[in-house]
Amino acid sequence: MSTSEKYDTDVLVIGSGPAGGTAALLLATYGVRTHLVTKYGWLADTPRAHITNQRAMEVFRDLGIEQEALEKGTPSRLMGDTVFATSLLGEEIGRIRTWGTGDESLTEYSSQSPCGMTDLPQTYLEPILLANAAKRGAVVRLNTELVDFEQDADGVTARLRDRPSGTEHTVRARYMIGADGGRSIVADKLGLPMEGQMGKAGSMNIVFRADLTQYVEHRPSVLYWIMRPGADVGGIGMGLLRMVRPWNEWLIVWGYDIDNPPPKVTDEVAAAIVRDLVGDDELDVRIDSASLWTVNHAYATRLHAGRVFCAGDAVHRHPPSNGLGSNTSVQDSYNLAWKLAAVLKGHAGPELLDTYSDERAPVAKQIVERANLSRGQFLPLFEALGVVGGDEEGITKALHAARRPDAEGAKKRRAIREAIELKHYEFNAHGVEHNQRYESASVVPDGTTETMARDDELFGHPTSRPGAKLPHAWLVDPNGRRISTLDLVGKGRFTVLTGLAGTLWADAADTLAEELRLDLCGVVIDRDAHDAYGEWSRRAEIDEEGVLLVRPDAYVAWRRPSGAADITEATRLLREALTAVLCRPGAGPADA
Repeated sequence: MSTSEKYDTDVLVIGSGPAGGTAALLLATYGVRTHLVTKYGWLADTPRAHITNQRAMEVFRDLGIEQEALEKGTPSRLMGDTVFATSLLGEEIGRIRTWGTGDESLTEYSSQSPCGMTDLPQTYLEPILLANAAKRGAVVRLNTELVDFEQDADGVTARLRDRPSGTEHTVRARYMIGADGGRSIVADKLGLPMEGQMGKAGSMNIVFRADLTQYVEHRPSVLYWIMRPGADVGGIGMGLLRMVRPWNEWLIVWGYDIDNPPPKVTDEVAAAIVRDLVGDDELDVRIDSASLWTVNHAYATRLHAGRVFCAGDAVHRHPPSNGLGSNTSVQDSYNLAWKLAAVLKGHAGPELLDTYSDERAPVAKQIVERANLSRGQFLPLFEALGVVGGDEEGITKALHAARRPDAEGAKKRRAIREAIELKHYEFNAHGVEHNQRYESASVVPDGTTETMARDDELFGHPTSRPGAKLPHAWLVDPNGRRISTLDLVGKGRFTVLTGLAGTLWADAADTLAEELRLDLCGVVIDRDAHDAYGEWSRRAEIDEEGVLLVRPDAYVAWRRPSGAADITEATRLLREALTAVLCRPGAGPADA
């Protein structure tokens, strides 16, 4: 019996959300036999996750689906005039420019990525991922529920149930990915160690249709934060009116006291909440759905056990603050998929798979902590507006005080402004999105240390140090078209990136691609793409004859700032680096 006949698939993916869909699409793109199953009869039926940041868009760009995402999403120019008000029709408390759309942050965002942000609700993202995964060879099965699984030294056997018929069958896979959400069966059975707290606060989502164009078109945004009595109870920090589609499809997030029985949110109750937050008692509104959920603060400190891996909400559970959920889920899969492909194809040792937890577990902790901190950072605004303590007249009194033309009025205005400014850490946390650093056996340190001159949560800090994402710089291709350095890497392959004075590194890459049976390419700046703007020379942090070894997920695995003496030394150094990064047998320390 051939090896392939022993297995129904190479990788079985449980769950069709952003993590599962991205994993299936990546694996199929890399030529890995992949099955994805979801217990649901269709994909996301509510918009849930929506903010899609630059790093996730870079993954989609690598996968060739960036344009589809942009076509389905709301453009960034309509995302950023975030409003704080007593109701949508009521008094404005203040505004903040968000998601990099402000005059002071436009350059910060555009200089660090070839991609912009978009608002892409999960109802639109999931079909893009799954349709393309299926087109590229992944087997996708709906209405198929994971019942149980067992793993051994050679693979994973999953017991699945067809929900309409109730019949069960097994699937044998080499590896399995549990991307089955915040109530993950897979993570639970694996006993992944979790830290934090589940069920911190009660929240509800109300999806509705209403034409609010006249109230918002002049101040376009994804988010309108509403200060109403009860806004400080449960929820995600404040009442939220969220645009799903401009300007007639919306979602409200409101809280409830988790220490009391959960409320029954009928259409009548939901419509009353909508009209209250909008501020129009006669608003013509259609309720699409209402659901309850809890705010969590939990993350796994290890993301896999044996041949089973978990990704997405299964291992990081947090409120939607900062818009980190789906973006982190996409990046989990981007980190894991190339490693699975490398091991399955015999290019890497199985120890490479351990680096998934080493690299992504710290990120899971970081984003859970950040999202929950952002939720709590509404408190200074509550205090400035007199909301704390249940005083229903507090906001009215505070806003009246803020209009006074005296020292007390100035003090109140300053307190409100400073409280809103603090929310940059939620809505413009560019560093949180771009400064994720990896330390693992798949990264060869070069002995340098990194210092960040600016706030590492607010500002991205591009660097070519091993363990960081390759810096973006604009180049010009042989046809005169502008391309990014990120366009030269990825596609499931390793890339050796050097300058015109370092072509022997590219020659060494050609030799080693054949020797190691590895998808490895050499790219020479000013030969394969012209550094016409000089951006790369300013951001490379290596000499022209130096070299970067870039992983398929666009992370720098190894660098040498200077050149090699000859092709023999270049080949030896690059071989050592690749052997170490891929955890191949006989790996030793690469000479940096």
